[in-house]
Amino acid sequence: MRTIEIEKSCPECESTLVDDIQNGERFCSACGVIVAEQMADYGPETKSSSLEEKMKLARATGQTTYSQHDLGITTEIAIGTKDFSGKSINSQVANQMHNLRKWQQRVRVSTPRERRLSIVLAKIGETCKTLALSKNVLETASMIYRSLDGKVEVKGKSVVSISAATIYMACKQCEIVRSLDEICRGLCSPKDLKPKTKLAARYYRTMVMELGNSTAPVITMDKYISKIANLTGTDVRVERLALEISEKTKDRNLADGKAPNGIAAAYLYVASILLGQNVLQRDVSSVAGVTEVTIRNRCKEILTCYKLRVTLRPSLAKK
Repeated sequence: MRTIEIEKSCPECESTLVDDIQNGERFCSACGVIVAEQMADYGPETKSSSLEEKMKLARATGQTTYSQHDLGITTEIAIGTKDFSGKSINSQVANQMHNLRKWQQRVRVSTPRERRLSIVLAKIGETCKTLALSKNVLETASMIYRSLDGKVEVKGKSVVSISAATIYMACKQCEIVRSLDEICRGLCSPKDLKPKTKLAARYYRTMVMELGNSTAPVITMDKYISKIANLTGTDVRVERLALEISEKTKDRNLADGKAPNGIAAAYLYVASILLGQNVLQRDVSSVAGVTEVTIRNRCKEILTCYKLRVTLRPSLAKK
């Protein structure tokens, strides 16, 4: 193997070296001696003002991604009827490109393991796009499934359920508030929702036992409150007061053994009553995924354990 050593300091005076990209030279900042010349420029062709233009003008491809089974390295042949210059291609060339595309897909996915990995990662990417989850969640879910593929026998498992369990674990690690029921709702039809969710919960418990070294951070109550407030379009003053009440009452055991969505919805409903806002229990319960009876019971527990005395600041009071 041939090893190439790169000069990090000037060989004459040991000063810092400076790269002149425009002239393709590397010279010393002190004595001016030229250490290297005719250096290759690996940057884009021209200057660009946005990331999209920069990626179009780049000489090489972008970063690798775990969301594709081949890490995004393999070349993909796009579907189209025009060439690179925008001219239409005839039917003979189109048939040739179709055959090349078909063989390219066969070469990319040659073994049953790669085929299964490709199907599951495609389902994870489709679900993350449907649920508007960030790329961080997508990459984390892809890495979790890759690590799971070597430890647990995933052959024969439901693609929908294993994808939902993987995304659910990724959301927990990225501190994104998403329930398993919400994720499964974006994956399957309402008829198959209940059995697929139950199977995904079982897969998730298996993943937690097998990947015991991966600990997810605890999602605090304020994230649940902010999520429900954003989905219901609640006034920011109500959300702020609900967060303050939650902070003041977090020392008591109100949340022990109870669903966090129900308690967060109760905090929002109590705050809306105190501020005189017209928020219906039906709207909050439908978004939170709990019943109206649950919200009333949680409100009763909050008001029983505490005597709330609210002093409105100028930022909370109505103008």
